[in-house]
Amino acid sequence: MTEQRGRVRVEPGAKRVRVYLGGQVVADTTHPLLVWEVPYFPAYYLPREDVRTEALASSGRTEHSPSRGDARYYHVTVGDAVAEDAAWEYPDSPLDDLRGHVRFEWGAMDAWFEEDEEVFVHPRDPYSRVDILASSRHVEVDVAGERLADTHRPTLLFETGLPTRYYLPKVDARLDLLRPSPTTSACPYKGFAQYWSATTPSGVVEDVVWSYRTPLPESQKIAGLVCFYNERVDLIVDGAPLARPHTKFST
Repeated sequence: MTEQRGRVRVEPGAKRVRVYLGGQVVADTTHPLLVWEVPYFPAYYLPREDVRTEALASSGRTEHSPSRGDARYYHVTVGDAVAEDAAWEYPDSPLDDLRGHVRFEWGAMDAWFEEDEEVFVHPRDPYSRVDILASSRHVEVDVAGERLADTHRPTLLFETGLPTRYYLPKVDARLDLLRPSPTTSACPYKGFAQYWSATTPSGVVEDVVWSYRTPLPESQKIAGLVCFYNERVDLIVDGAPLARPHTKFST
């Protein structure tokens, strides 16, 4: 059953989900809820009976959500590991499905597993798909009027809700105009990315290029390739300039 109120969508999940803190399991369930509190990705809410409630201690903090109700927060303690205000529940939520479920702060926990595979960043969205296809399209990339890449062997990544991403061989990019950035990011489908900034006659364009050196197994096809933000560069594909899309990555 799917339940909605305002911007929140609730659906039952089919995967076994385990949460670890301090090397120990603090929750283990085969009946998770997927809850879209924001439109971009879901969060896990886990049945209270599948949570080690002895590890939860009320922090006294409360917080009101117009759609979910009043949250009660808990510190999570396992041995010497303490995660403050890292779990909460909505015991009187106007969304019936949320009652009796606990939400853990993803980043405050040591590890999350879907079945026996570790998952990073947030739960995988069952409505998001990633397809990675080799291509022979001619792709050119200009940044501030400077040609930064030119290739006939791109790898195209199609991800639900995002523009097509063009991953290019490093040898077909102007590596001499790219300088490493300390910026990193993480994706539950692709893994952990490192970034570069582009140096052009007009100045430096920060964090405009990224690469997954060791992507997750399902995204191995993009290993070591570089990708430019469509939103911030000029892409020409088979001679036709592409319009810059407007997304949360546009600035």
